[in-house]
This record gives sequence, C-alpha cells and structure tokens, in this order.
Amino acid sequence: MGAIDLSILAPYIDDIAFAAEAEPATTLEEFTDQLDTAAHNLGTLAQINGAEDLETAVIYLTDAVEANEAERRVLLKRAVGYLVNTADMVDELRLMV
Repeated sequence: MGAIDLSILAPYIDDIAFAAEAEPATTLEEFTDQLDTAAHNLGTLAQINGAEDLETAVIYLTDAVEANEAERRVLLKRAVGYLVNTADMVDELRLMV
C-alpha cells in the first residue's frame, strides 16, 4: 500500500476547504473529511445540484487508500471525475454568502 500524492487533488483543495469552512487540507484524510463536510454544506444546506458527486468522490478516495497501485490509479481517476464540477458548485455557494 503506497501513499497517495495529493497533487492530483490540488485543483480542488481550496474550493473544498471554502465549502467545508476549513483551512486547506494537507493530508488525504483531511481532504476526505472536508469533502464529506462540503458535500453536506453544498447539498443539504445550500441545495446546490451536483453535491452528491462529492460524496461519491469520498467513497473512491477512501477505497483508493487500501487499493493496490493499479487499482489506486483507477479509483483516483474516478474520484477526480466526480470533482470536475467543484469550482462551479463553490462559485454558486460564494454567490449565496
């Protein structure tokens, strides 16, 4: 089991931190915790469409931690696929606050 390089998630760290009302994550564990909180804040509280994609990304990232190298690459790619609309959702949230 190898470490997961956060650079693949770098484009999303600041937006997720904003939506989670936290400082930017520096570890995968912090990022997944913030991602879960951001999904709740964006979906349940702000009712922004697409927030459930963040919950799905959490699942893939959590699974990637325990996966072998080949599976990890696939799981990370899938997680990132569910994060592609993060900036749009967070921009919508910024307009609300």
